[in-house]
Amino acid sequence: MKAMKLVVTVVGVDRVGIIAGVANTLAAHNVNIESINQTILDGMFNMIMMCEMKDGNNLATVQEALAQEGQKLGVEVRAQHADIFLSMHRIG
Repeated sequence: MKAMKLVVTVVGVDRVGIIAGVANTLAAHNVNIESINQTILDGMFNMIMMCEMKDGNNLATVQEALAQEGQKLGVEVRAQHADIFLSMHRIG
């Protein structure tokens, strides 16, 4: 089965459990985290993850689950197809 690359972004006020909540939600939907970069600046949490999802998964279902987890955690969580994300953020 072919895999889809996803970019997951998380932004909000730092608190305990953000990484765990997002990672557990991704795992529950069989999404593999390939790399993580996160920073905390003046109490603001910012994380970007490169992930891989099997084609059998539904992106909209994963996006909804992450949005719900983000609401519980008080942060904004978004997941996008990596090709779309990268083309939107290409410079030049």
